[in-house]
Amino acid sequence: MKHQHILVIRFSAIGDVAMTVPIVWGVAQQYPDVRITVLSRAFARPFFENLAPNVNFMEADLKGEYHGVKGLNRLYRRLAAKQFTHVADLHSVLRSNYLRLRFNLSHFKVEHIDKHRKMRHALVNKNMKKKVKQQLPTSFENYTEVFAKLGFPIEKNLFTSIFPPEGGDMTQLPELFRDKKENEKWIGVAPFAAHQGKIYPKEQMKEVVRTMVANHPDYSIFLFGRGKEEEETFNQWTKEMPQCTFVSQHIENLRQELILMSHLDVMVSMDSANMHLASLVNTPVISIWGATHPMAGFLGWNQDKDNTIQLDMECRPCSIYGQKPCIHGDFPCMKNIRPEMIIEKIEKVLL
Repeated sequence: MKHQHILVIRFSAIGDVAMTVPIVWGVAQQYPDVRITVLSRAFARPFFENLAPNVNFMEADLKGEYHGVKGLNRLYRRLAAKQFTHVADLHSVLRSNYLRLRFNLSHFKVEHIDKHRKMRHALVNKNMKKKVKQQLPTSFENYTEVFAKLGFPIEKNLFTSIFPPEGGDMTQLPELFRDKKENEKWIGVAPFAAHQGKIYPKEQMKEVVRTMVANHPDYSIFLFGRGKEEEETFNQWTKEMPQCTFVSQHIENLRQELILMSHLDVMVSMDSANMHLASLVNTPVISIWGATHPMAGFLGWNQDKDNTIQLDMECRPCSIYGQKPCIHGDFPCMKNIRPEMIIEKIEKVLL
């Protein structure tokens, strides 16, 4: 009998790839004799390289070696040579659809994610009479369903972290991050996201940070984010508030970020990748939601719904991914969240 080997496809984005990790772990644990190879972009390697003995990672450069139809055909030939028995397409976009077509034509057992597009459309419908506010299946449930259709149902998924219970190895971090005192509190703050509809106003977030360091001068605040705007903002904050550290000025790679996150007492994040990264290392996340909504199914793994901060507005959610313009023009769903609401949640988690 041919040894069972599952190819798992999910190319992007970082938060969505991160959400596959608990499910891949669950399959790997329940079926230890089944090999699993995750195909993704290079950034995802730290998620999977030490996840389980029967999980491997394979990177695909879709902008270089495997660009275009010729590149995808080259990638397919490379994949087919590995003699997979099952293919789980957890992405279902043009590139993965093409690969799926090739595998189907060659009689592989293939399944793909159901994104529930009709339900999504109803959830964000601008016509309030047609808007249907109901909880959609989560990404984790959608991914789990794909494996069940392939013949690998997960009975109970007990994933908690990619690291041991004590967290990641702090000796792999710069000296600056190695000296966490026994009763010291470390707070992560990730105030940016890919789209405006998912970003809490900077000045209001600054007020949250300013209040926390004023009330708790012995706390350390770690600022997460990369990019020009993030750099300008965080450089200003660190000058004004010495308890703040701009993480990417000291951390070299994603694995180090994950190690640091595993030692945080709480992460304050938007509906963004950082929420999912913190979730992979069992760190509680206070997540702030504006144009998007947890009902769409993207709340982080094992995160407490009580730690979400959002306003009950008729127009919410207006977008699944946060990229749509605001009908009011200024995202009151974010602007009207008072800093005190966030501070109260932080204090509650840290009790």
